[in-house]
Amino acid sequence: MASSVQRSKPTPYPSKARSALVRRAVVATLVLLALVLVTISFRSPTSGALHGIQGAGSSVLRPFQVAGARIAKPFRDAYDYVDGLTSAKAENVKLKAELTQLREEVVTNAASAKKEKQLAALLRYQDGPHFPHGYRAVNAAVISYPDGPFTHTLEIEAGSNDGLQINTPVVAGDGLVGRVTNVFPDTATVTVLTAPESFVAARDLTTQVRGVLHRGPGGTLILDQVSKQRVVHSGDVIVTDGTRNPRYPDIYPYGIAIGRVDSVGVTDTATFLQVQVQPFANLSSLDSVAALVKTSHGR
Repeated sequence: MASSVQRSKPTPYPSKARSALVRRAVVATLVLLALVLVTISFRSPTSGALHGIQGAGSSVLRPFQVAGARIAKPFRDAYDYVDGLTSAKAENVKLKAELTQLREEVVTNAASAKKEKQLAALLRYQDGPHFPHGYRAVNAAVISYPDGPFTHTLEIEAGSNDGLQINTPVVAGDGLVGRVTNVFPDTATVTVLTAPESFVAARDLTTQVRGVLHRGPGGTLILDQVSKQRVVHSGDVIVTDGTRNPRYPDIYPYGIAIGRVDSVGVTDTATFLQVQVQPFANLSSLDSVAALVKTSHGR
């Protein structure tokens, strides 16, 4: 019978506790070594041996630092680009909001300036030498404009409570607008000069030629019934003619500015001169007007 051979026991693997103990010892040693080096570095002169070792170490590690910087540069540039793009977008949104606000302020200021300009013109006309005698001005805001090509009226914020009546003349600071054709207690309807049913006795302020102002072809204003033998110049000012016969008073007092002669034509087949007039008042963009109400001592 074969004798049994006694086998040696296998060497056991290091336990987890022993490995942890070794790691702790290494860490403690490194920390202690770092503290010693820091202490020596602070206490040693600037040109000592330790500083020489540090300089040599820096020289050895310099290529690795350069390589690391080059490797990191694309990532750093990409981060800077994304960060800059995000900042630019935020700044763009902010600038757009500021631009919108400024645009609204400009529009508001322009609208206010336009209204103030028209009101100032009305006040100058009311206080000026050409304001008709025997009338008072009732200033009113325009609250609605013509709503179509065949509508030639506008609504104003003044009515019978302010003394307005049918045929009350209405002016702007630049010139004649039209007349009241419908009146309510607090509002009134004004038919403007360019309406087909509008007729105004008018005269050339320079040559004293008289005629009838009404709507012409294409919506223009013409001074009609002017004989070919009379003289009218381009650029002459046309005003209301007023009352010729006290028995038949005109609804418009004398001397209200209407417009300026734009062109004068003559043809062999026409009976009268073809006098086209450009109105002073911008009838399509009025914000305020004045109704001319007769006073108790008016003639």
